[in-house]
Amino acid sequence: HVQLVESGGGSVQPGGSLRLSCVASADVYGSNCLGWFRQRPGKEREGVAAIDNDGTTDYVDSVKGRFTISKGNAKHILYLQMNSLKVEDTGLYYCAGDSLYDDIRYFLVAPGKIENWGQGTQVTVS
Repeated sequence: HVQLVESGGGSVQPGGSLRLSCVASADVYGSNCLGWFRQRPGKEREGVAAIDNDGTTDYVDSVKGRFTISKGNAKHILYLQMNSLKVEDTGLYYCAGDSLYDDIRYFLVAPGKIENWGQGTQVTVS
């Protein structure tokens, strides 16, 4: 049973930090590409950060140097550490995974074929 469950969202002031977690079922956690996406108010869903099975990571330019994606060592957990948060980071954050993709950059910029999504966790920076 495919499952992705996010947590860790909340409200913070600009400059603050949050760590998002996504607990994944084993089959999704083993996907070629795992990542975080967000939908900001009035905007389309966009890729934020991705990681592949080799541990290679990629980020959208707007979060480079502030966000870090990582996998849990012993559990099927995907993390997104978010530092120096900005008002424009406000949005609903989703984790996703799919083995159809084998390139994390493509996974980030063309998520239309991703089949496995979580329900989202809200991040508000104000």
